[in-house]
This record gives sequence, C-alpha cells and structure tokens, in this order.
Amino acid sequence: METQKILLVLGAGPNIGQNLAKRFKEAGYRVVLVSRSVAANEITPDGTMTLRADLKDSSSVTALFDTIKAKIGGPPTVVVYNAAALTVPKDPANIFTVPVESLEDDMAIMNTSAFIAAGQAVEGFKASRSNAPKAFIYTGNILAAVAPPVPRLATLGSGKSAASYWIGAASGLFKSEGYKFYFADERTADGKSLSLSDLSGPGAAEFYLQLVEEESEIPWYATFVSGKGYVHFPDSTRK
Repeated sequence: METQKILLVLGAGPNIGQNLAKRFKEAGYRVVLVSRSVAANEITPDGTMTLRADLKDSSSVTALFDTIKAKIGGPPTVVVYNAAALTVPKDPANIFTVPVESLEDDMAIMNTSAFIAAGQAVEGFKASRSNAPKAFIYTGNILAAVAPPVPRLATLGSGKSAASYWIGAASGLFKSEGYKFYFADERTADGKSLSLSDLSGPGAAEFYLQLVEEESEIPWYATFVSGKGYVHFPDSTRK
C-alpha cells in the first residue's frame, strides 16, 4: 500500500498556513496551499502546489479537490481549514446591524465551504490508497465555547460555533473508520483567547502534526497552548 501523505491547507495565510506547510514538509508531506493571494495553479521548486480561490464562493471547493487529485495523483490525506472572516456591525453597539449579505458571506467562508471541504475530505479518505493518517482539522477559537456580549464578534463567532457542531458530530461518526476530526482552539496559558496577531504559527503547526500522526486521547474540541500542546480548560471548552 502507498504511503503518500498530502496536506491541503484551505486559507493558507502567512502565519499558520505557511508554518503548517514548513512543518508538514519536514514530516514528509506533499503540500497544497489555497488562498486568494497565492499564484494560481503553480508548483514551486520545493514541490508545493498553490491554488487560488475565494472560499466565500462555496461552489469552488469541490473543484479544488478534483484539481489536486488530477495533478498530484491522489486526494489529500490531511485537510486543514484555516479561513476566517469578520464583519463589524454598522452600529458598534447593536449585533443585529451586520448587513445580511455580509453575514451570509462570512458564514460561507467559515461554515458552508468548510462543510463542503470536510465532505470532500471524507470522500478522498475512502478512495485513498495511502495508509497515511487521515484527518480534518479546523482552526477554531474560543467563540465556539463562550458567547461574550461583543457585537463586533457576531459573524466570527457565528461561523466558528456553527462549524464546531458538525466537526464534533463527524468525530464520533467516523471514528470507527479511523478518520480524525478536530476543532483546534489556541489559548493563553490561563485559558484566555488570543488575538489574531498573537496566534502562534509554529505552535499550531506542531500541535496539528501531533493530532494527525500520534495516537492520543485528545478530544475533538482540542484546546491547546503553544509549546505545551493540549490543555483542558473546563470552564471554556466543549465535549
């Protein structure tokens, strides 16, 4: 049986996305990066494949997986969904003044496209001839576990918390198949949330690789601290 390992990162930004690429390459993975800013349909000298897409357009997701299978010769064995979006309400004090079209766009990025990607990942896992680990990891945050009264977080929290439901369900549904599903939520050492600029790309890359390659009892709602790995925060987590 083949042992080809392929990582697909959807939403491959300069922090977590690029660090995932670096760390997984070191572990023997072929890497595919998808974002709005990368070169379209390019293979770099180190073998990384880049595909340009706007994940607001959920209809584009299936074609990305088809392209990868056609150009690399197999489906991704690990899929990381790393995209996020946030729209500030027109009235900063009123959560319901987010324009509906902006809410729908942000939900498409964080939930609908992610849901389609997870379905495509499972189809690929089933069809894969590789004995490499199979995993889907979603870059989440604390807003799937707590609901602070902060209007500007309306779309970000709605998208992340919506995705957390089906990730948790899929974790149980596909456990017997050996497919792993995780909602990864980086925290400070005392369990607080982190700003986007404070997220650790290297810390996420190391933790995600551990989730994929090691057998552990880490739950699907995988809270972690950079440099420490999984840490359970009973007052702000999910089961």
